[in-house]
Amino acid sequence: MAGGSGTRFWPESRNALPKQLLQLVGDRTMIQSTVDRLGPLVPLSRAMIVTNVRLVEEIARQLPKLDRTSIVGEPCKRDTAPCIGLAALLISRADHDATMAVMPSDQVISTDADFQSAIELAAALVDEAPARIVTFGIPPNYAAESFGYIERGDRMETPAGFSAGATPSVFRVRRFREKPKAETALEYVESGQFYWNSGIFVWKARTILDALERHQPQMFAHLQTIAAAFGKPEYQEVFHREFAAIKGVSIDYAVMEHAKDVVVIESPFAWDDVGSWQAMSRLAGVDGEGNTILAKHLGLNTRGSIVRGPADHLIVTLGVSDCIVVHTPDATLVANKHDEESIRQLVKLIEERGWNAYL
Repeated sequence: MAGGSGTRFWPESRNALPKQLLQLVGDRTMIQSTVDRLGPLVPLSRAMIVTNVRLVEEIARQLPKLDRTSIVGEPCKRDTAPCIGLAALLISRADHDATMAVMPSDQVISTDADFQSAIELAAALVDEAPARIVTFGIPPNYAAESFGYIERGDRMETPAGFSAGATPSVFRVRRFREKPKAETALEYVESGQFYWNSGIFVWKARTILDALERHQPQMFAHLQTIAAAFGKPEYQEVFHREFAAIKGVSIDYAVMEHAKDVVVIESPFAWDDVGSWQAMSRLAGVDGEGNTILAKHLGLNTRGSIVRGPADHLIVTLGVSDCIVVHTPDATLVANKHDEESIRQLVKLIEERGWNAYL
């Protein structure tokens, strides 16, 4: 899934080049790293990207070995359930019994081998019970208010062929919880029974399609019409008309809150959702003054700050603390890092002023 706007990473993240298409960590963009992560487990011939139509050309440029028909450009934003449902329908055309791994394209995951092993375990759990839904829970290390949570239930046995001692723990899911208030989040963490919801799922395509047909029949009908037109001359016209008619809803509301057989694998890999500029400190580290410097920079009495810019532009800071400074060729952000949620409000104000060149 690669359709997000990444507004909290403004001014580097823009409409035409949002967060998932940026090189924020390492020498690959986030979407390239997401595809790389699957390695030989899922060849490119079985990869599909669903994104915003305006991003199709750039994704094709970044992933030149991926077949263009595998990049699906939504004409408008309608949340994750239509995105996943359409992908499931298109996949089912090629393989009615297909197992899908669904993942966002804007996460950083530590070790490819650990991730691939976890996906293999999830696929085995689905093979064991084809109506099952498998997700991945991240053990929380602080009381985050910005993540959904998964409450775990009873521990499950390891599937045949997997060594219990070397396999991540698997639990039945008791329930999914929405993003909590600070006090509730602290209760979740202290209980030891909750995980952060990674938003990564493994299931049979037909399982998710059956669920959408049952719980979202109008959405499902529109998606069926789109899928039936795929590859035909009228496809884009049908896609625009039918997709715009869908009422957007997340996969959590559309399916997960109704699902019966849902299990969670305790993540064996380190994970970061890279939700805002402060993630750079976690991923790139800090110096002796608590600064994360990703730029040509000279600082005096500068502490606890994040500085990012091109290598050929000098950024100088003097007497500042807890700041975010991001320089791009046409816009510069200077912000209190504890108020970074307001970056979304800033982007909205820029839009209201009609300064679309900066979006």
